[in-house]
Amino acid sequence: MTRSVQALAYARPSSLESTAAGRLLGLETAGGLTPRGAEAHPRFFAGFLAAPRIAARGLLVVADVAAARYHQRTRPGSLDPVVTGNGDRLRFESFSGCGGVYARLDVLDEALGGAETGHGTTNVDVNDPLREALSRMTGDDPMHLRVGPDEMAVTTLGGSVVEKRVPLPDRWLRGFAEAQVASARFDLRAELTGTEAIRLFRGLPRSQSRGRAPLWLVQTGRALRPTTRPGAGAVCLPGPERLGALERVLRFATGLRVYGPAPDGLATASAWEVALPGMRLTLTLSPDSARGFSGEGGVLDHLATDDAAADAELLSVLLAWEPIIDTADLADQSGLTGERVRAALTRLGTAGRVGYDVADTAYFHRELPYDADRAERHNPRLVSARRLVEEDAVRLDGDRATVVSGERRYRVRDANGVLNCTCTWWAEYRGRRGPCKHALAVRMARRGAAVTAAA
Repeated sequence: MTRSVQALAYARPSSLESTAAGRLLGLETAGGLTPRGAEAHPRFFAGFLAAPRIAARGLLVVADVAAARYHQRTRPGSLDPVVTGNGDRLRFESFSGCGGVYARLDVLDEALGGAETGHGTTNVDVNDPLREALSRMTGDDPMHLRVGPDEMAVTTLGGSVVEKRVPLPDRWLRGFAEAQVASARFDLRAELTGTEAIRLFRGLPRSQSRGRAPLWLVQTGRALRPTTRPGAGAVCLPGPERLGALERVLRFATGLRVYGPAPDGLATASAWEVALPGMRLTLTLSPDSARGFSGEGGVLDHLATDDAAADAELLSVLLAWEPIIDTADLADQSGLTGERVRAALTRLGTAGRVGYDVADTAYFHRELPYDADRAERHNPRLVSARRLVEEDAVRLDGDRATVVSGERRYRVRDANGVLNCTCTWWAEYRGRRGPCKHALAVRMARRGAAVTAAA
């Protein structure tokens, strides 16, 4: 698994000091990007949380997911959360070790105790001492949190823990981008009170046998009930055991909102958002416990467009660490069509520069230490499609095409805007995990032919 590694250099050691207000853990930073540009030692949050015990448990959920593997459990997870300051909130994000569960804790302005929140992004190692410190939070014990672009620390009355920055794997980044694309297609499917949410979770199966049909839920009155024949309002719950991490916060829940795409009878991704005082905790599940987000292929059509790279470069200048990105405003400022803006945001997502919040039905700005070209280089279908075009392996014939790959010929046909192929990938997934390399190559070849004809 490929990882990026960044060297860190601190001006002075971090220190724990006694002040009139209590103990304060000051963390030194080693550079980061802010609205003012690159800074050697930026700071984007320091303050007390209004609901420390709930925030502590929410953070533990994100850490639990980062350390979990819901598939092939013999291999422990080793990924670490990311934290972003967005001006009016802090977002803590992680992926499970198997890449099938995306977790995000949004600590909103009302839970930040009125402290000023700046801007920046970093990943953090939630180690065992930090877990212990968070789990000791009881009652109204105050918790002071200072976040810089390279470290996070939590200070309680009982002590302090510091965690260091670690590398990020490419698969995790691809998962961020794919989960964003999937979430942008979700609608609100159900909404329950906190009490109803607890009742639902107590009745869910602890596991789902391999090979069984996916579990579906449909809202009836104030409850969600299981169904084997999903209707228009049903939501898929693939691998119910993957929601187990939410048990840490259920007693504090004020509500539960469930999101998903319009059902078609096959397993789909879904998002489960627990409303907490001043916070939101969301788990987004891939369509199957054995299926990570990184291979879903939802970004491929947008990445294969000729304009996406230049459009993403243009939009990146317009991003300003917004917690809610207004796509219509971006279209007006950039002069791009809505479709090109969405394609550019997808490409920015592959560089870790935007995410998607189902509660706000909007993208948000973050910065991860990746570039979109690197994500493309590690996407085998996209790389193979470009090679097929470069080798002149595509023959166009109206709404049909032939692609020569090795000793085989594949027929690609346009059926109402969807490219069908005779390859085994299409036969197995029928477009549900993105286009095959042959369909991608045909799209690229058609755009190239259109540009040539226009010239």
